[in-house]
Order: sequence, then structure tokens, then C-alpha cells
Amino acid sequence: MRFFAGIVLCLAPFWVQALEVGERLAPWTLLDQHDQACSLSEETRILLVARSMDGARLVETALKARPQGYLEARRAVFVADISRMPSLIARLFAVPAMRDYPCRVLLDRDARVASRYPGDPVKVLWLDLEQGQLRARREFGDAGALAAALEQVTP
Repeated sequence: MRFFAGIVLCLAPFWVQALEVGERLAPWTLLDQHDQACSLSEETRILLVARSMDGARLVETALKARPQGYLEARRAVFVADISRMPSLIARLFAVPAMRDYPCRVLLDRDARVASRYPGDPVKVLWLDLEQGQLRARREFGDAGALAAALEQVTP
């Protein structure tokens, strides 16, 4: 019986359906690094998802020299999955450090949002949206390429 349960748990990630182009994203609401609520809206054009510290650092590096409100002007939302981070570390160190970021960071503390969008955990997932529907998806493993892609988005 344990063997069967182990196989089921190992194969569970393969049963998660990938989001297909044309599908509507399910609505969600998360708190940002300042404990302000933000919801996925019809106006959101870009959803950036970082599932690891490496991914979050990539976004931070890409936005380092950008002014406050840079992502918001492009109608982009950044979600950081911090569910694997110990809550004490998140509360005392990581979240306070994120308060200095030039952009709003939506914190997925329970992996209930980021887990909907599968991809490489060390890369940043970029979802192009139009009125809540997925138009295209990309992944970035390089901060320069991510910064260049954001520059091509007209505010």
C-alpha cells in the first residue's frame, strides 16, 4: 500500500494541466510586501511569476535601475512564490528587504497561485494576457533578456 501511495505522489505533478493559450486565468488575490491586497484583473497585460529566490533575484536585477511604478505603467504584475521559505525568515528578513524594491511584489505565501502556472523554478515565467486570457508564455533565465523584453512593452 505504501508503494502505491508513493507512486501516486510521484506522478501527481504530471496530472497538473498546463495552461493553454486562449484559456482564461482563474481570479486570485494576494498581499504585496506592504500587506496591500492586489487581484488579477482584466487590465493586467503581463504576469511575471518567480517560483524561487533565483527567479525573484532575476526580476529584481532586471528592474534595478527602473523608476518606481515601472511595472504598473506596463500593466504588469509580479508574483513571488515564498511558500518554501521558513515563515520566520520571510517575516524578519525577506519581506522587509522587498519593501525597498521599486515595484510591487505579490507574495504567494501558500503556493496557491504560482502553482497554477507550471514552469522551470529557476526561471521567471512571463504570461502575456489580454482581458484575462493567456495569449503567450515565455520563460527568462537572464535578467538582461527580461529587462529588454519589458522595455519593448509600451506603457
